[in-house]
Parts: sequence; structure tokens; C-alpha cells
Amino acid sequence: MRSGVACLAAVSLGIIGFGVVVVIAPPSGDALLYRADGLASIGLGFFGGLLAVMPFRGRERWAWFALWFYPVFWVAHLVGQLPPGKDHIHQVVFIVLSLAGLLVPVREFFSTARTPA
Repeated sequence: MRSGVACLAAVSLGIIGFGVVVVIAPPSGDALLYRADGLASIGLGFFGGLLAVMPFRGRERWAWFALWFYPVFWVAHLVGQLPPGKDHIHQVVFIVLSLAGLLVPVREFFSTARTPA
């Protein structure tokens, strides 16, 4: 469970970090739009991080389902060649981390011997 939470928390921190950078130093273009996107990224990372360290770590099954947003989000970014960056290596890393975070502890959520929290 710890490794799953750590992987998902790392993805959350990466999203928060991207958001902070964009808010502080938006790329050229529509600075207000970029700052709004940065704030949305900070919120997404913060919300996902809270899910990972509280209900997910508490083995609440709904949190496991909700956090599938992370790999879907990063696959959409990779397939759509969306920002941040042009190399897209970070997107592959975040896909792997989020999938590992969800799949490594999967038995904790779907074990028949699971006791309710």
C-alpha cells in the first residue's frame, strides 16, 4: 500500500509543480489563460494528493476508482501531444507511476477477506 500511495503522491506533486511554474512564469501568449490552467493544475494535484493520502491509503474502494483519472489524464495528454513540454517523457513516467500506484495495491481493495473500514 505504501508504494501505491507514494507513486500517486509523486504524480500529484508533479502536477502541482507544473501548476506552480505556470502560475509564476506563464509561457508567452495569453498569460491569464495559462495562469488559470496553472491554478486548475494545482487544484487537480492537490485534490488527487488528498485522495491518495487519505481515503486511498485507508483502502476505500471509491478512491481507487476515482484515482484512475490520473492514468487517463496522462494518456490523453500523451496521445493528444498536449503540454507541458515537447518530449512527453514525463507523461510516460506519470502514466507508469499512476498505473503502478493503482495496480500494486489492487488486492488491498478487492480482497474477499477485506474488512470494512
